Parts: sequence; structure tokens; C-alpha cells
Amino acid sequence: MGIYILFLLVSFGASIIGAICGIGGGVIIKPVLDAFGVLSVGTISFLSSCTVLSMSCYSVVRSKTAGDSGIDVKTGTPLAIGAAAGGVAGKMMFQYLSGLFTDAEMVGAIQAGCLMIITVGTLIYTIKKDKIKTHRMTNLWVCLAIGLILGIMSSFLGIGGGPVNLVVLFYFFSMDTKTAAANSLYIILFSQIASLLNTLLTRTVPDFDPLLLIMMIIAGILGGMSGRAINKKIDSKTVDKLFIWLMVVLIVINVYNVYRFLT
Repeated sequence: MGIYILFLLVSFGASIIGAICGIGGGVIIKPVLDAFGVLSVGTISFLSSCTVLSMSCYSVVRSKTAGDSGIDVKTGTPLAIGAAAGGVAGKMMFQYLSGLFTDAEMVGAIQAGCLMIITVGTLIYTIKKDKIKTHRMTNLWVCLAIGLILGIMSSFLGIGGGPVNLVVLFYFFSMDTKTAAANSLYIILFSQIASLLNTLLTRTVPDFDPLLLIMMIIAGILGGMSGRAINKKIDSKTVDKLFIWLMVVLIVINVYNVYRFLT
């Protein structure tokens, strides 16, 4: 029962923050649950991805039907298509790495290390972003390539999309925080659908408790609902502050995870 409560609370809280900041929630769910070490790395990655998929699906569809999505379809769609291809590639990379190391803990250490580096870079950029010149990329092939890279990282790390999505949208497309959050969830939706389909078609679904997955999906949707409501009531500066503090906490958790997996 303790495991169910833990996974429920982590999924709900992470999805609230994920919906507010546009990071999907997986960047919180994956390292936090890894830190408790109650399930295998592969199982947590799968459960995290499914939870993020449910939350992002709700957020994108609800925003569209409400007419306040903020998604830049012209830019976001090629990014999302690229992310879908990247989602498949990232899942294949994870499967290859899992087969390369007989010790699953090593795979977890690599994931945690990569996520820590990405999070540190994201934190530095976010703090200094007002002094960094941004761009407005419109080339279709550039958008597809950027989406591909985002999809690979999100699927390989099992985080859905994470903070790197926001940095890319800030820097390459000059989006403000709230617009970037909406487009990030749109990209996450495509990459996670592709990643899940690849897992199902290749029959590489890890062993898991169906009830645990159902509870996490429900928590993800409820968290997405709550996060979306909160996002509409706060300004971009508040979102930025929440995002910065979240990055600091995630860096600490990932440092711990690297240590735990390697010892």
C-alpha cells in the first residue's frame, strides 16, 4: 500500500508542476521514483512515460477545446513530428543500452547523469536568458531536426520532455514562458505516443502492476487539470521562479541517484 500511495502522490504533484511549467512531469517522476529504488529502471521509465502521455494528452486537448492553447501550429507541428521520430529512436537507444549492460543499475546511472547535465545547463540558461539573444527559426527541416533531438532525449531518459524543451523553445523560437509551456506539451504528446507504440510493437513492455499504472495515469490527468488551472492564474515571472527552484531540487536528486546507482 505504501508503494501505491508514493507513486500516486509523486505522479499527481509532478503533473501539477509539469502542466504549469510545460515540462511534462516525467522529469520529476523518473528521478524521484528512481531515488526510492522500489522498482527497476525500465519499469519506472515505462510508468513515467505513460503518466506523462496521459497528462500531456489531457492538457493539449483541453486547451484546444477551450480555445486558449497557445500552440504555434506552424512551428510546433514540425517539431512534434520530429519528436515522434525521435521518440522511437530514443526508445531503441534505451533498449540497446539495457542489453549492453547486464547491470540495470548502470543504465540508471547513465540516465541520471545525462539528466543532471541537462538540468544544470537548463538552470544556467534560465538564469541568464534575459542576456542571451534568441532566434526565430522557421525553416521546416531545422524544426524537424530540433524536434528529432528533443524526442530522442525525452524517450531515452524516460522523462517525456523535460526542461530542455523550454530552453530550446526560448532560444530557437523566442517564445515566452507560457507559450513555450504550451508548445512543449504538444511536442511531448507526439514523442510519447511514438515511444509507447514502439514499445508495444516491439513487445518490450516491462513487467508492471496494472493497478499502479492506472493510478498513475489518473493522478497524471488530475495533476494536469490542476496545473492548467493554476497556470492561467499566475504570470510568466512566477512560472520562471518555480522552474528555477525545481531545477535546483532536480539537480540534487540526480546527483544522489548517480551515487546510489554506482555504489
